[in-house]
Amino acid sequence: MADNFWTGVIVGWLVGLILGFLLPVIGPLIGGFVAGWMVRGGIGNGAKAGLLAGILGAIVIAVLLLVGGTVLLGAFGFIAGLGTSLVIIVMAFVYQGLLSMIGGVIAGAIRR
Repeated sequence: MADNFWTGVIVGWLVGLILGFLLPVIGPLIGGFVAGWMVRGGIGNGAKAGLLAGILGAIVIAVLLLVGGTVLLGAFGFIAGLGTSLVIIVMAFVYQGLLSMIGGVIAGAIRR
């Protein structure tokens, strides 16, 4: 079950990442749905998988901002990227996490 859970989270994150560029609101929702569908554990597991898929996406966004700021602007870019990353990661946790969790809940309810 654990292997299937993390596979679902990673696949859901990838789907949310790819579709998030094309459809900003629908992408995380569908990614959470895919994660919740793959884990097969009802509403609770679907919600947990969707939330983790969304949080993983937020962490990746924050790391990209930090690395990009450092590469482009050096030490000043690192500090600016760090501050921006902290703000963005909190907002992305709420935005991506909640949308992905809703998708996971829907998938868990349907799959149940």
